[in-house]
Amino acid sequence: MNLSKIHHIAIIVSDYEVAKDFYVNKLGFPVIRENYRPERKDWKLDLRVNEHTELEIFAEENPPKRVNRPEACGLRHLAFCVESVEQTVKEL
Repeated sequence: MNLSKIHHIAIIVSDYEVAKDFYVNKLGFPVIRENYRPERKDWKLDLRVNEHTELEIFAEENPPKRVNRPEACGLRHLAFCVESVEQTVKEL
């Protein structure tokens, strides 16, 4: 199994404009895609981290609050690049 690259990291935010300003204007990540999803009433912003990795920002109106501890669960998801999904599933 070859998990040498991270394809994307997903983060949920509560304020789309503040998050977009931070990640795009302050950190300098270029926008790949920006979509409002009316059926979910949320924004999805895909940003380029490097040639292999994207950052997905999901902005929801009232996301559940995070526990105020660094050890708390929280990352929405982390996706690895693999050569073959079927082979990786077999190996796992």
